[in-house]
Amino acid sequence: MHLTEIKNFRDIPNVGAAIEGKFMTLGLKSPQELIHKDPYQLYEDLCEIMQTRLDPCLLDVFISAVRYMQGEPAQKWWHYTPERKQRMSSKK
Repeated sequence: MHLTEIKNFRDIPNVGAAIEGKFMTLGLKSPQELIHKDPYQLYEDLCEIMQTRLDPCLLDVFISAVRYMQGEPAQKWWHYTPERKQRMSSKK
């Protein structure tokens, strides 16, 4: 599927109804909006909206969705876990 053909968040690999709901909670209306988003900031924004620290694996899914929409090949969400762990540990 070409990126311009993606009309629903659930057309993105690793994104189901729950993640689609999270994107909508963030105010996103179309998958194309992810192209210019920072997945780490999306995660932080959602944690703030929800007033809790969410499972960091959610961030891995956000990374996979954003990267896919930016044109990278589809990857399983856990492909991004080492990157997330490294980046989050360097912030401490």
